Amino acid sequence: MTVAKWARRLNLCARRRWPEAAKLPPLILITDRHRQGDSAAAAARLPRGAGVLLRDYDDPDRTAVALRLARLCRRRGLLLLIAGDRRLAASVSADGLHLSESASRRTPNRSYRNTMALTAAAHGEAALRRAERAGATAAPLSPVFATASHPGGRALGPWRFARLVRDAKLPVYALGGIDRRTVRRLAASGACGVAAIGALSPDFSELGAPAIRRAP
Repeated sequence: MTVAKWARRLNLCARRRWPEAAKLPPLILITDRHRQGDSAAAAARLPRGAGVLLRDYDDPDRTAVALRLARLCRRRGLLLLIAGDRRLAASVSADGLHLSESASRRTPNRSYRNTMALTAAAHGEAALRRAERAGATAAPLSPVFATASHPGGRALGPWRFARLVRDAKLPVYALGGIDRRTVRRLAASGACGVAAIGALSPDFSELGAPAIRRAP
């Protein structure tokens, strides 16, 4: 089964605990121009109802990339999140904002509630609590498995990941080392979906899945 199909399956299961997961994209592409090249090309391969998180903080053409992704996402029915720049998110009419773990530590409680969708990065239990206090609608938790983004870094592993998801107060995405082989180990984790970089790059061949539809 493809990563996209597993993401859809995880999201459907998570709705038993988190009904709001029906409005979250089961699959999120996190952009990385150094690993993916053209992020718009990667986003164009996503199934309808998936999401795109524009990270690439160091891209000198980030505003132009955001505009291009915004047009593509509207045309293809994808949700767009902008990392770390609320003004940019508003200027391109993005669907939401993404906070780094350090940014969520500085964010006043609930300061983004009722403004736009919000995700917040987390690498452990304390960060998940901060994400919830910041008003995040969901949190990508990483790294679940060994990942090229952080070579040599200590992975959570599927069991600890599942425990953290169980104790979390908001929906959690699995991020880090996700591929067709590893994603099946998350079947009973309670994750609301999958976020990935390398697995969703343009030359990756695991997106042969039907369109993902979010609830209205």
